[in-house]
Amino acid sequence: MIHLTRRRARVAAAAAAALVLTAQAPRPAPPAPVEMWVPKKTPFAAYDSPNRPWWKLADVLALHRGASDWSQPIVRNRDLVADWHQQGAGKRTTEMAYSDNRTAIIVWSGQLRVAIAGQPSFVASKGFEVDVPLRVPFTLETVGDQPALWFEIHAATDMRLYPVASTTERPRDVAGFHYERRLASGGAGTPDEINPLYLDYYKDVVQGGARATAFVATQHLFVNNIRGRATPTPPSSNLGHFHVGYDEFWFVMEGNVDLQIEGEPLIKAAAPGDVLTAKQGRWHRASFGGPAGQMGTRVAVNPYPMGLHGYSVESRGRQ
Repeated sequence: MIHLTRRRARVAAAAAAALVLTAQAPRPAPPAPVEMWVPKKTPFAAYDSPNRPWWKLADVLALHRGASDWSQPIVRNRDLVADWHQQGAGKRTTEMAYSDNRTAIIVWSGQLRVAIAGQPSFVASKGFEVDVPLRVPFTLETVGDQPALWFEIHAATDMRLYPVASTTERPRDVAGFHYERRLASGGAGTPDEINPLYLDYYKDVVQGGARATAFVATQHLFVNNIRGRATPTPPSSNLGHFHVGYDEFWFVMEGNVDLQIEGEPLIKAAAPGDVLTAKQGRWHRASFGGPAGQMGTRVAVNPYPMGLHGYSVESRGRQ
């Protein structure tokens, strides 16, 4: 038994080292598209609640006008969940971790002191993107005299874990699950060159001129900053692309975004804080709107860094 335990430990350590090396290696340029028969979902995947093609931040705030603490579900699909959260001044979330995947957070107003176990705490304000490694306990504390508002993204299969050291009572059960005191194995995630702990997007990219790149790139969660200048909205004949097996959504970080989704009215000038979703298998084409030359950023979120994009054959060479 001791020999088997040691062997498992060596295998786990070797696997962890391989993952770190893979994460730090430069990502190769994507290969040229190959013409294939690609399955396209039919009929359309429906927008079941709470999913919408366009969740306006103004509408979310109106739903909770006058409340200090609230949460609003925005995205629910097979792979990912995402919600708006607001927390009043001086309040702090319960310390928790998530079972198997990273947590991505975009802070939108107020200030949050982010305390991630094993890392120096930091205060995040509007435009901060935060990446909490898997199985690492963390808390979010509102500092200052204003509520803090943030957008939080998880893998749909992840479950909350609560450290026994900071939890005085057994957590309340959730539907289909009963909390038990157990040893949690498998190790914890760490920040790395591809998945940093945080990015002050407005300071580092908008003001500092750093290149907008993927912020989280790991299997089951891809959070990709895409930045560019406003251009005339392409014609409807430009279909864009579709994804075979998953939904994709975008958080508007800067400027405006136009989005054409198959079967839906054209979305024009989505504003910062808005969230747009293209359901699985639907053609979609995003572009930056607003005054000519205005810079825009959309944060594209889906479960696969190397997800398949299906383009029309006629668009060959224009991807």
